[in-house]
Amino acid sequence: MSNSALRLALIAAAALSLSACSALDRMKNIGNPPALSAISDPTAKPGYRPVHMPMPPPQQVVLKGDSLWRPGSRSFFKDQRAARVGDILTVHIGISDQAKLQDTTTRSRNNAEDMGVDHFGGFETKLAGMLPSGADPSKLISTNSTSNSTGAGSINRSEAVTTNVAAVITQSLPNGNMVIEGRQEVRVNFEMRELVVAGIVRPEDIASDNTIDFDKIAEARIAYGGKGQITDVQQPRYGQQALDILLPF
Repeated sequence: MSNSALRLALIAAAALSLSACSALDRMKNIGNPPALSAISDPTAKPGYRPVHMPMPPPQQVVLKGDSLWRPGSRSFFKDQRAARVGDILTVHIGISDQAKLQDTTTRSRNNAEDMGVDHFGGFETKLAGMLPSGADPSKLISTNSTSNSTGAGSINRSEAVTTNVAAVITQSLPNGNMVIEGRQEVRVNFEMRELVVAGIVRPEDIASDNTIDFDKIAEARIAYGGKGQITDVQQPRYGQQALDILLPF
């Protein structure tokens, strides 16, 4: 067995093994709704990594002993906005995007080449004798080629997501910016909706009611989806997905 065939056999065996394990897990959950995830610390997840961003030089804060006003505060009394690791703030998500692209490309090229010897210092008659019978010295080489290419592409996309989600400050960066992460799961019958938001926010972008708009989040990661019986039906079967990856045509 060649290396390529052995590799394909191993990939197929691995795909079948994963499909069988997934099928067994799904068989165990027949008749049961999707299980909700346990509440956990985002920083304790296996794939969690602290965010490192370029930081400006630290600036020394000068406190005035004879002043009752705290620098950076929007209220004379205690600021109720999230500011420390573990604090919670609300993220307003109002995505309404539309994209429409249409491209057309047309290319055409014609080439023709003719080469022959009509007169060659009086030796053209001898050249005709050297060539096979019926050959014409004036038409030794004649080539032509035609190339045509036409391509067209069209994208028409419209997305709209409007919701709110509470996020937790998981990290405070040296320049004062904060890393947030929030996750929300809602189960209705046998279908569960998941919403995930993460990114970096500035303290001054947090409103006085402790909310922030999604378009003020840097490095924003927003995921809206779900899982359940309806979602499973909408997805191609594992075998079809494996064939789409393995088949070259």
